[in-house]
Amino acid sequence: MQVAIPIFPRLTALDAVGPYEVLQRVPALDVVFVGAEKGTVRTENGMLGLSVDATYDEVPAPDVVVVPGGIGTRSVLEGGPLLDWLRAVHPGTRYTTSVCSGSLVLAAVGLLDGLTATSHWSCLDFLRQLGAVPVSERVVEHLPERVITAAGVSSGIDMGIRLVELLVDTVAAQAAQTYIEYDPQPPFDAGHPSKVGPEVMARVEEYSAVRD
Repeated sequence: MQVAIPIFPRLTALDAVGPYEVLQRVPALDVVFVGAEKGTVRTENGMLGLSVDATYDEVPAPDVVVVPGGIGTRSVLEGGPLLDWLRAVHPGTRYTTSVCSGSLVLAAVGLLDGLTATSHWSCLDFLRQLGAVPVSERVVEHLPERVITAAGVSSGIDMGIRLVELLVDTVAAQAAQTYIEYDPQPPFDAGHPSKVGPEVMARVEEYSAVRD
């Protein structure tokens, strides 16, 4: 089974690499990074480069699509190769999925119209404007519609494990999780704005302003 992860300038690295690390552990899954043209794409802060190994035209029928997010999503929402490719391949996928603000891309092509969906907490209002019903959940599934969305950044790992379960079986999913030692025990319970105070949020805004 082929899993295609589209990458584009100024994406968030872990949105793509998190699910990749889970999915590529399973021999039955072949993961490919796709894009408008082959070559290196820089992530949102410009420090890290990811490689497009196949163009959209070379991947016409993936079994699964995982659309990452990042500030770069804003530049593709009005149209272009990524949206055209998603419209073309979604009818044939087993699952079309997103991580973080990648859900905005799914919404832009009409895949989330009237459906509950999740994204990074900062994008939920934007998601509503694009026709979805935003919810603050880690992973949101609509299996009859073959659409799954994951919240911010690290939730893509959770979704990757769930995808392995759906595509292979529960044992494979647990094996992949064990292989990457995904056993999170963060030093702070601070993974969402609802869990922190004004001082932390002020720092979040400071940091995010540097990358916008």
